[in-house]
Amino acid sequence: MAFFAGLVDAVAGGGGLIQVPALFAAYPDAPPATLLSTNKVSAIGGTLNAARRYLRHVSLPWAIVLPAIVAGFVGSLLGANAVSNFPAEPLRKALPFLLLFLLFYTWFQPSLGEQHAPKEKSRFQQLKAVLLGLTIGFYDGFFGPGTGSFLLFGFVRFFAFDFLHASAATKLVNVATNLAAILMLASLGQINWPLGFAMMIANIAGSQFGSRLAIKHGSAFVRKAFFGNCECTHSEVCMECLFSELNQ
Repeated sequence: MAFFAGLVDAVAGGGGLIQVPALFAAYPDAPPATLLSTNKVSAIGGTLNAARRYLRHVSLPWAIVLPAIVAGFVGSLLGANAVSNFPAEPLRKALPFLLLFLLFYTWFQPSLGEQHAPKEKSRFQQLKAVLLGLTIGFYDGFFGPGTGSFLLFGFVRFFAFDFLHASAATKLVNVATNLAAILMLASLGQINWPLGFAMMIANIAGSQFGSRLAIKHGSAFVRKAFFGNCECTHSEVCMECLFSELNQ
């Protein structure tokens, strides 16, 4: 599951939607904070690898991305600090509805994310980047699953990125939010390090494959992956296409 989470996260975000349920299923008696923090250890390796690969092929408007990275780090610290004191159950129940909203909104905006036309640098744009980073960073530190999808949508909708550039920016912010959560939760002794590092290896392998797919096929492919549609005539992402790409 860590391998497939890394693959999906590198392309369209949302790898935690695969990895976190797998952890909860495998360790039903473990404290939720321990499982969520172990997920961060696994995910940061794949996210960092994907970010490195994207930056070799994509140029980003740093005046927008950097404030989001810094704010995401701060927001995640706050969220991770709150995870031991407040229940995450309300967020868990609301998550499917939030993701459905993102999918339906993007579906009915067919030109959304097709062109990369980031708006000119301004204080207002930087403020929006800070608010995006703080909000999604807090969510990632507190709960996590779906963070990549929320960031991807945010960069496309609010900053006029195409899906490829938005995916690259998402990886950088996500590295910061994961790192902040790991630092905070490690200080509380709530991480299963051996399991986290073992899963990280698989997550990096998946991200290597996923980022190569995204860079090779461009923004249109990332948009389709966001909806769960691949480049073939099948109705959803299929193993035949994935293994075909892997063999190439």
